[in-house]
Amino acid sequence: MSRPVRPLAFAAFVMNTTGHIIQGTWRRPSAHQTDFNSLEHWVNLARILEKGRFDAIFFADVVGLYAPYRGDERKYFEAGLQVPSNDPSVLASAIAYATENLGIAFTASILQEHPFNFARRISTLDHASKGRIAWNIVTNYLPNASRNFGLEGLTKHDERYAWADEYVDVTYKLWEGSWEEDALRQDRESGIHAVYDKVHRINHEGPRYKVEGPHLVSPSPQRTPLLFQAGASEAGRAFAARNAEAVFITSPNIQAAARDTADIRARAVAVGRLPDDIRFFQGLYVVPAATEAEAKAKAAELDEWIDYDAQLSHMSGAIGIDFGHEDLDTPVGEIRTEGVQSIVGWIKDLVTDRPATLRDVAHYTATNTRIVGTPEQIADRLAQWQAAGVDGINLINAEIPGSYAEFVDHVIPVLRERGLVQREYRPGTLRQKLFGGGDRLPDRHPAARYRGAFTAQPVGR
Repeated sequence: MSRPVRPLAFAAFVMNTTGHIIQGTWRRPSAHQTDFNSLEHWVNLARILEKGRFDAIFFADVVGLYAPYRGDERKYFEAGLQVPSNDPSVLASAIAYATENLGIAFTASILQEHPFNFARRISTLDHASKGRIAWNIVTNYLPNASRNFGLEGLTKHDERYAWADEYVDVTYKLWEGSWEEDALRQDRESGIHAVYDKVHRINHEGPRYKVEGPHLVSPSPQRTPLLFQAGASEAGRAFAARNAEAVFITSPNIQAAARDTADIRARAVAVGRLPDDIRFFQGLYVVPAATEAEAKAKAAELDEWIDYDAQLSHMSGAIGIDFGHEDLDTPVGEIRTEGVQSIVGWIKDLVTDRPATLRDVAHYTATNTRIVGTPEQIADRLAQWQAAGVDGINLINAEIPGSYAEFVDHVIPVLRERGLVQREYRPGTLRQKLFGGGDRLPDRHPAARYRGAFTAQPVGR
């Protein structure tokens, strides 16, 4: 059955740091990524995105250094590669205050905060933003991050997803089950602020967490934030099929995107959800210009600024194997690691006519999902991604705010003419804007089973 044609959703893929995905371009005179410590830097970007009717600003994050490259972490500091790196959630309130419709998605690992406190912070932000918060659920793949939080080393891959299952279970219980819908009265005449018997403990006891409750925040506009997820391994896909409403993918080509989106949608159906319960956001970067020749010249000039050694160090550090002492023409071969398993398959998909090398890794991490051309050519290409099952684009930048300002000024008008981007925002929460089915999770989502589940456990028992 064919899926309905609708405008693509757009998110800006950023990180509260200098060097995020495309390394070295912060050195360009027109780039302002080095202003990441400035609140005004992010508020200004959010306003540009809202002008272009972007659906969300999407913050990546890490809570540790990547694995050593050439024996230590020197390259990351010298290249500004995700260090220093600031907490993105702190920016959410300011962005919410400065905008009216832009969704605010940020990454938070199950490693970095107890689920009770995290649920409280998310609910507070969802109230403050009038329901525009999204959580990108990630497990941790960095050994240094594990050690930063007191673990001996990296938890095995599939065990991290078992951990994530319990983590989200706790948050679902707090968000969906602790407060009944009409518990908060604020009745001046009777003097009843909240109805005692309509607020419940969750009494969760699991392998990692013991949480009594109740949730300390009354139901926010979405209750549960919009749920992003990005894992592409077997365990990650299964987790996404059960939990995610939006999946961030970095498929290396359109054919792989069609395969990846179809696979996760089929898994979602198998667990009782609908294929259209999940929106897929492909990571892409565009280089637009008035003519194709000008666009290619811009891309070539941009390539001169890219730090390919930093590109390789980023990939190397994420996988957890130090390629810094290897020749760039060394074949990648078979890589088995407790790091990001999905990256391994991604590398193999990039080069099909010969064994992929480390040089390919460095080159393709910066350029593979790049679209170079006129706004019309870019629109054509985005339509092809959409036809493959992609619902949205997580737009990568070489410069902030330039990459986004240029996209809004030159590409968005063409997309608008073709119906590939929304002309106006839909009223309501981020979930309502993206799905149109209401502010809350649908009943078929696993979190919904906790609605009314704790009515026999009022706070006084």
